[in-house]
Amino acid sequence: MKDIVEHFPEPRPAYTTISTLLKRMCDKNYIGFERLGRDKQYYPVLKKNEYFSKQVNGMIQHFFNDSKSQFASFFAKNTDLSVEELEELQALLQEKIKQKRNK
Repeated sequence: MKDIVEHFPEPRPAYTTISTLLKRMCDKNYIGFERLGRDKQYYPVLKKNEYFSKQVNGMIQHFFNDSKSQFASFFAKNTDLSVEELEELQALLQEKIKQKRNK
C-alpha cells in the first residue's frame, strides 16, 4: 500500500481511500493480490483489451440504445478522422464483412 500511495503527487490520498479502491477493484476481478507477510502484492487480472471492450459495450448499451450501428455512425460523423484513418477504418470494415460472409 505504501508503494502505491508514494506514486501519487502531493497531497497524497489517504491510505483508506486507496485501500477502498483496491478492494473494489478486487471485488470486480480487475486485480488480484498475493499476500507477502503483512503486505499484499497486487497484479492485474483483467486484460486492458477486455476492460476496454466491456466499457465500450456498456457505453453503446446505455447511450446508443444497444445499437452498434448508431455508435459507429456517431463516431464517424463526430470525430475529425483524417483520410488515412477513414481508409484504415474502411479496410477494417471490409475485412470484417469478408470474414462474416465466409462463416
